[in-house]
Amino acid sequence: MKTVSPFPFHSLNIDMRVLIIEDETPAANRLEKMLLNLDSDLVVLNRLDSVESAVRYLISAEDGIDLIFMDIQLADGLSFDIFEQAAISAPVIFTTAFDQYTLKAFKVNSIDYLLKPIDENELEQALAKFRKLYQKKNSNYPEKLLKLVQEMNAARYKERLLIKRGQQLSYLKTGSVAYCFADGKLCYAVDFNGTKYLLESNLSQLEEQLHPGDFYRINRHLLVNIEAVKKVHTWLGGRLKIEVQPAALAETIVSRERVNGFKDWLGK
Repeated sequence: MKTVSPFPFHSLNIDMRVLIIEDETPAANRLEKMLLNLDSDLVVLNRLDSVESAVRYLISAEDGIDLIFMDIQLADGLSFDIFEQAAISAPVIFTTAFDQYTLKAFKVNSIDYLLKPIDENELEQALAKFRKLYQKKNSNYPEKLLKLVQEMNAARYKERLLIKRGQQLSYLKTGSVAYCFADGKLCYAVDFNGTKYLLESNLSQLEEQLHPGDFYRINRHLLVNIEAVKKVHTWLGGRLKIEVQPAALAETIVSRERVNGFKDWLGK
């Protein structure tokens, strides 16, 4: 397993080299634009959009990486999965749309994070923090980063989901959820009896809140429990189509960019 070393540049004449790992193209475009606005000498080495592509790049990368911007939720899983396949000790600034269980660990381990949509002033502060860290050549940074990832992987996932029933709120145990689906701006859970519940959270939030070993988001509209998957069929364009029980109230085609991740999840 190849290690991506921290702080590879030793001369101020060498530009800062940045890697962006982000699966939303508009977000990646915006981040790169802001970075170049703040530092015109900065070099974006590459932009990657999945766990798989990030691991492949990091293992084979010849260019030194000074700083990594890493979205927590990627198309084929959580970015923490990258650390299990490539040893990363270069500084990482995580980006996330959700300020939930992650924040305490980030603060404890002195690792920076940015909430999306990213504010340019906060980005500038994060870059300043990185430069300060570089000047100190913080030798225990890799240990802090490893501790963070371990805490994230060991974090408790939700055991209950908040649901709406008219003007009342109640809860649904996650083990009872067959799948969750988005319908416009609303999000629903369906239990194994086929009963539908209106949820407080949206699908992206649920993807982070539910245990990734039990639930997988196969496309933009559907997040499924492994216990609900009954059959998997090959489909057009290298995609897959699944059958779930109870029958899904949303499209059950696994999007092309999620097929490999789905296969890995199914075979765990």
